[in-house]
Amino acid sequence: MNTGAPWPSLDEARARVLGIQTKLHRWATEESGRRFDDLFNLVTDPAFLRVAWHRVRGNKGARTAGVDGATARYISVVRGEESFLAELRADLKARQFVPLPVRERMIPKSGGRMRRLGIPTVRDRVVQAALKLVLEPIWEADFRPCSYGFRPNRRAHDAIAEIHLLTTNSYEWVVDADIEACFDTIDHTALLGRLRRRIEDKRVLALVKAFLKAGVLTAEGADRETATGTPQGGILSPLLANIALSVLDDHSRTSGRRWAPVTSASTGAARDRPPIGSSATRTTL
Repeated sequence: MNTGAPWPSLDEARARVLGIQTKLHRWATEESGRRFDDLFNLVTDPAFLRVAWHRVRGNKGARTAGVDGATARYISVVRGEESFLAELRADLKARQFVPLPVRERMIPKSGGRMRRLGIPTVRDRVVQAALKLVLEPIWEADFRPCSYGFRPNRRAHDAIAEIHLLTTNSYEWVVDADIEACFDTIDHTALLGRLRRRIEDKRVLALVKAFLKAGVLTAEGADRETATGTPQGGILSPLLANIALSVLDDHSRTSGRRWAPVTSASTGAARDRPPIGSSATRTTL
């Protein structure tokens, strides 16, 4: 697309994104071993960036700034949306985009403990949202029907309904397993290896890795490296967590045992970010 051409309207962008997502999902479903290349051009496509910005701008977190102090409202009113997106796209295409560390915020949880929430910059959120628009339709073709956490049009209550259905049809035991600090402990090497099963574009893989390694600016003002985990609060984190944990669902289907795993998030699914205080739950009947 000509970089000097006008940016598409939101309706035009949505139509283009939906059309491409439909194709990606169909191709992934038809060829389970297919690896996708040339996805980076979709991440930088004006339509994908436009839709990504709209989602970030419409989130409750739009009023929250990352380490650069900029909110979505500031960008929209002061900088201008198209100017911001054009600059972001240029940096991505020139391979000059570098994610900034997430801003740490401590959230109270039960028992007097605290949970870390990472707040990316608005700029980084838009790129994460664009990545999600590209990657999600591919991986949705691989996720098992028993998986409900952080997926489109699915929620924890749907998992509960399936458990109820299965327990009325000969299943007698329910085993609930909670993965403590799931988002904080995901192994980067294993996750990227899992991603490579479907994604061949090294530019996309490098971008995902850059977000994983971006680091954290702690509440005390110190820089902390992120050797493991996906920042809880990032738009891409729920999808990456599902990709990492899908190996458990795959294993349950090939183990030869008669069981029906139902996987969900303990506090339900949010559209663009994991809920505060969430943890991954694996329930087996």
